[in-house]
Amino acid sequence: MANAVQNPELYPGTGIVNEEARRLAEQKRATHARQLQALDLQRQNILSQRTSSPTRRAALEAALSQIEAQIKELN
Repeated sequence: MANAVQNPELYPGTGIVNEEARRLAEQKRATHARQLQALDLQRQNILSQRTSSPTRRAALEAALSQIEAQIKELN
């Protein structure tokens, strides 16, 4: 199945993609888009927070770095 997602099979001579391969590929794209959207929302939430506490600021910066690394990995 994993191979079907990466290389959807065409029916020979028709150019029609295997229905299951198309469905799996669409599922994978939707999951990827949801992951990116969730990470972006987390990033926006962190950026909107204001604090005067150096400890809290360091924790927010660390969380932001982690989220940005995950976003970069997904792209």
